[in-house]
Amino acid sequence: MADIKQITFTHQEITEMLVKKQGIHEGFWGIFFELGLSAGSVPTAPNGTTVIPAAMVLINKVGILKFDQPNSLTVDAAKVNPATTPSVSA
Repeated sequence: MADIKQITFTHQEITEMLVKKQGIHEGFWGIFFELGLSAGSVPTAPNGTTVIPAAMVLINKVGILKFDQPNSLTVDAAKVNPATTPSVSA
């Protein structure tokens, strides 16, 4: 079997995993990223003695956010993580 080096997920797959992990059973949920911006001087090739200004985008947080309406980024928690009904004993 080939050695797996990379596994990718869609936005909806990640959202579904987080909805299940948090025990959410209702509402439309989508993934969000809190981004930061930083700047600096970066050495360039080939000798590294020349620097140029550069910007870096940082991923500070990843989370899920409740939406009022479904869209292409959301999952319906009631479908992907339905609430279990307690069994009735006789």
